[in-house]
Amino acid sequence: MSQTTVYLNVKEISEVHEKKVLLKDVADIYCDDPHMENRLNSLIVKTIREDKDRRYMECTLEIIRKIQKLDPSLQINNMGEVEYIIDYRRPKKPSYAWEWTKTAFVCVICFFGAAFAIMTFNNDVDVTSVFGQVYYVITGQESDGFTILEVSYSVGLAVGIIGFFNHFAKWKLNTDPTPLEVEMRLYEDNISKTLIQNAGRKESDIDVT
Repeated sequence: MSQTTVYLNVKEISEVHEKKVLLKDVADIYCDDPHMENRLNSLIVKTIREDKDRRYMECTLEIIRKIQKLDPSLQINNMGEVEYIIDYRRPKKPSYAWEWTKTAFVCVICFFGAAFAIMTFNNDVDVTSVFGQVYYVITGQESDGFTILEVSYSVGLAVGIIGFFNHFAKWKLNTDPTPLEVEMRLYEDNISKTLIQNAGRKESDIDVT
């Protein structure tokens, strides 16, 4: 009788809303036996007792033990993380008004923050004076502050920002991730690594907290 192999791909962090966390919630599973794959998908890997939002640091070895207890004849190959995070969020109705309010607030802060940064940058290098001198050298006339140079600069600035951030509203210029998406993924990776490292140092004398 051939041995059944299970391929386990545990995700680094998984957000769940039910207190009974199933294996399919935290990992992708492949098995050539569809019946066994369905049993594994419905295997409970953790039961959350507390009624509050919290992240739980877990070890893949516990999953392997539960699978072996279910069927000792299975051969398990872990293709994913050794330590992973369960991010439990209590189920609640979405508040679209609050979400739009937060989005609008962030947009206003970003808009005026970027505008202030651009204005202070232009003031430091005195762009207006430079444009005025260039305009006078080329045309022999004094600039009134609204010439082709200022218009080109404004249009070029907008095009440059759109090109750098790789999207405008819902439209993306190409399939590459935007710089904001890259930074957000790096931020999430750093949070996950910090949580796992802090959990590993819980009983250690060497700790930054």
